[in-house]
Formats: sequence, structure tokens, C-alpha cells
Amino acid sequence: MRMPNGQEFQTTFWEDFSIADAFGDDAIKDTYKRAFEEWKEDLVYLTELVIVLNLKSWQWYEYKNDERSAIYSDLYYQTNSYAWDFVGDDKEKADYYFRMTD
Repeated sequence: MRMPNGQEFQTTFWEDFSIADAFGDDAIKDTYKRAFEEWKEDLVYLTELVIVLNLKSWQWYEYKNDERSAIYSDLYYQTNSYAWDFVGDDKEKADYYFRMTD
């Protein structure tokens, strides 16, 4: 799996959430909780988490599963907001984050 910008993912987040999808909403939330807590201070992993949550939200929207899409969408907005605070005024971090998520 590649990111929309064509780069390879460095994480297994896509695979992790794809497995969680098979086990239901609680598994998705648990996977998110573990991933976020472990990687929220790592810019590259945090950025990839945001990207995967966004992609999963759109994936489930296209599958016409609005409830599942909403779960991923809520997690995306929550994590994206955290990421904006995390990069703050650090131009180098902000450039990376916005370049990758644009």
C-alpha cells in the first residue's frame, strides 16, 4: 500500500486497521488507542496515522457504511487537531506534516 503521494508507508497502520475492521468498531477504537498512545510523539508515525485514518474514512464512505466511515472520520479529525498542535510553530515539522497530508 502506498500513500496518496506515492510514497511507501513506513508503518503497518493500514494493515493494522484493516485487520481491526474485520473485528468491528471496538477493535478499531482499540487499535487507534494503542497506535496513538505509542506514536503520538513521533512526527512521521503520527502523520501516517492521520493519513490512514483519512483513507479509511473515505474507504468506508465508498462502501456506503456511514457508521464505520464516521468512526474513522472522528478519529481523523481528533488526530489531525492533535498533530497541528504537535507541530506548532516548528517550521520544519509543519512543512513535513503539511507536505505529506496535502
